[in-house]
Amino acid sequence: MPDYYPFDPNPRIPSRQALPGAIDAQFHILGPRERYPVRPGAAYEMPTATPAALKRVHGALGFQRGIVVQTTTYGEDHTVVLDALAELGPGYKGCANALVFEARDDAYLHKLHDAGVRGARFSFRQALGAVLSAPAFERAVARIREMGWYMKIQPEQNGIAESLPWFEHIEDLPILIDHMGRADAALGAERDPNVRKLRELLARGNFWVMLSLGEKVSVQGEPYDDVVPIARALIDAAPDRCVWASDWPHPVSKKQPPNDADLLELLYRYVRSEDELRRILVDNPSVLFGYGSAA
Repeated sequence: MPDYYPFDPNPRIPSRQALPGAIDAQFHILGPRERYPVRPGAAYEMPTATPAALKRVHGALGFQRGIVVQTTTYGEDHTVVLDALAELGPGYKGCANALVFEARDDAYLHKLHDAGVRGARFSFRQALGAVLSAPAFERAVARIREMGWYMKIQPEQNGIAESLPWFEHIEDLPILIDHMGRADAALGAERDPNVRKLRELLARGNFWVMLSLGEKVSVQGEPYDDVVPIARALIDAAPDRCVWASDWPHPVSKKQPPNDADLLELLYRYVRSEDELRRILVDNPSVLFGYGSAA
């Protein structure tokens, strides 16, 4: 299993801290290994990233709310998420890995729900070893409907095109597409078919997009100028259904990840107004993740 770079352990205070009530729409908790064993066949293992370390990052950035997302590293065993939610407190909610629907019973699902889990993330990337069979996928979608959860899509490395047959027909669930659909910044917002398709999905009303992973979507590197037009195109397509995420601790980073303040400041370059910023950081995720209010 290859080694990947850890997060920057010294989060700086950004030029402007997040708005009150802001929500980090995705971060992960990982390790320590002796407490949370990696599942057999996991595609990757990251350096330890604890709730205490996350709180230091969020404290610097100005966040007191966020969504801990189960990684494929642990698969259907959500102990790390349950423990993190208990430690982080009431401002935090969770998102399960979809493998849980195939491997665990209803009692376990209700345990997750009672702890604050409100969605499930689906992967269609065979390399991650966390793909449901077609019948299991349909059963999982049915359970999500019953539980009132949202659906979360992890894009392929080359975008969402190959995964579309799985989910593009679904109209009655909120569906969040991660990482700007893994757009191709070399093609840009106008020529990339991933961006065009994502904008079509956003026009339907039940699709959402997470403005995250700009540092990896970019092909130019810092200061990530080539990502700004892509984010702008998505915000213009659905300003009420965009959310932002740090993706801390930046899994599968093949070079040193940026300081998390850099990523929040990149969001500030995406937006054109205070109203847009409030929607993306506060209002939109409050609705999607079931917080009930922006307060």
